[in-house]
Amino acid sequence: MAEGRSVFVTGASSGIGAATAVECGRLGWRVALGARRMERLAAVAKQVEEAGGRAFAHALDVADPGSVDAFCAAASAELGPCDVLVNNAGQNLAALVHEARVEELRADVEVNLLGALYVTRALLPGMLERRAGDVVFVGSDSAARPRPYQGAYAAAKAGLEAFARVLEMETEGTGVRSILIRVGPTGSEFGTRMPQDRIHEILASWKYWGVYRNLHWMPAESVARAIVRTVRIPVDESYPTVVEVQPGGRSRRHRDEPA
Repeated sequence: MAEGRSVFVTGASSGIGAATAVECGRLGWRVALGARRMERLAAVAKQVEEAGGRAFAHALDVADPGSVDAFCAAASAELGPCDVLVNNAGQNLAALVHEARVEELRADVEVNLLGALYVTRALLPGMLERRAGDVVFVGSDSAARPRPYQGAYAAAKAGLEAFARVLEMETEGTGVRSILIRVGPTGSEFGTRMPQDRIHEILASWKYWGVYRNLHWMPAESVARAIVRTVRIPVDESYPTVVEVQPGGRSRRHRDEPA
């Protein structure tokens, strides 16, 4: 696929989505930014253009199919057909299953899973027609290593991995790639939506179940660079369909600590 791509990023107002948009801007790519917070999107769009890219910001609620269609149509009209879709929009309304409100469970599934299905469904026909395109799913290692307080989130991310695999099979030989980026602990405002008054309780439960070792996080920019590196691999070469990204330089002090 040629350089100078048109990249559509969901959940682009902060975190991994914003960092990915800016990283694409550094390559001079055209970037459509979608999210619900327009003021934040405008700030990220400015960063993309300062980095050397072209930015287009448009409101997007991935849980609303009508909003998805409007975003995809407007972005395509402004920037041209989508070459790379980064399904990044996500949230984690952490709660124990028996304490979670129905609205919280629904929202986690709608944003983390259904949203990616809606956006992919809207843009995939054009990619298939052009026989080119990358569909990237920003997943979570919670899908492979689920944690307490993340019942709906982990279930949605596991479903996202299954969908990415199905899409890989359905698009084989078409020139369209399905790529899952399985992300480990990342420092961004994503985690601030967790109940801060219970954060120690949550972390203790993760440690008890062996899914938490330390508080080492990686910056969102590290994940963004991994995404961009992956989609730049030529389509006619071998390429990864699943990339797991974890923090570097993790502490080994726990080996010396008493049990």
